[in-house]
Amino acid sequence: MLAFDRPVFVLAAIAAPFAVFVARRFVRGAFRLSFSLGTPGGDSFTQAAGFRFFAAFPRILDYITICLLLFAAAGPQLVKNETVWLDRGADILFVLDCSPSMAGIDMNGRNRFDTARELIRNFAMVRPTDAIGLAAIGNDAALLIPPTVDRKALFDRLDRLSIGELGDGTALGTALALAALHLEHSGAEHRALVLISDGENNSGAIHPLTAAAALKAQGTALYVIGVGSSGEIPIDYVDPVTKIRRTGSFESRYNSENLRAIADAAGGVFLYAPSRDSFLTAFAALNKAEAVVSRSAVRSRKQGIHWYIIMAALILACSSRFFRTIFLGAPL
Repeated sequence: MLAFDRPVFVLAAIAAPFAVFVARRFVRGAFRLSFSLGTPGGDSFTQAAGFRFFAAFPRILDYITICLLLFAAAGPQLVKNETVWLDRGADILFVLDCSPSMAGIDMNGRNRFDTARELIRNFAMVRPTDAIGLAAIGNDAALLIPPTVDRKALFDRLDRLSIGELGDGTALGTALALAALHLEHSGAEHRALVLISDGENNSGAIHPLTAAAALKAQGTALYVIGVGSSGEIPIDYVDPVTKIRRTGSFESRYNSENLRAIADAAGGVFLYAPSRDSFLTAFAALNKAEAVVSRSAVRSRKQGIHWYIIMAALILACSSRFFRTIFLGAPL
């Protein structure tokens, strides 16, 4: 948004061209005398159209220069309104399973992994005060982004995460222990861990129930979203190591009881998502359960741009002088 410290100069800049036009057309013309320099009774001498343009062009540049200087005197500023949040939200860490089975296509034509990434992104966009982090599970577990309010960093890493990036296994216990370690010293009043997986623990040295108990002891809320269905499921993904595309189908042996037991051990909540609709419902329930009261204020940031306008005016003034000197033969 554009604002001015002294708006009266804006009016002067707008009125200046009209004032010049009136002065040249009516005031100056009223006192002008015309003498014919041609043959008596014949045609008078006239300027060529091209010469009239060259003669008028530097004057036009001068008028524009004056208008720009008046506009700069008005104190133009670019005003940007920003929302400032006055309360800190929760620290929420998403732990996303990226094992090959998450490539199963049973989410209304999309696979489990891409649907999960989409819903995490949507959740983060509507929770601006929460610090949201991302961890991944495969044959091992890794913290990719610690809880942060920097949505660009979160979304960039979420977009780069790929199926099979951490191997073929599912180390649920290791992932929960990793998350518990990074949330232990959180300064937020509330912290939560959201585990999204379609499998059972088959890798890692830490039992999931042991890690879940640690989460309960430190007061971290746990939400376990069991995504996917059982049976013959189509699959399609590119192996990040071999770069080979793997397509076909696999027998999904999804067992919700294992994931439910993990949630129960942490005193948390288990949400079953066998389809995209139920996945959406699970995230809606998560958003409602983790609702926080957030206060905000609007802060205006102003940036003066008058120096840019003054520089443009100086360039036009120099151009006018250059034109007069080179093309019209005026002295420097």
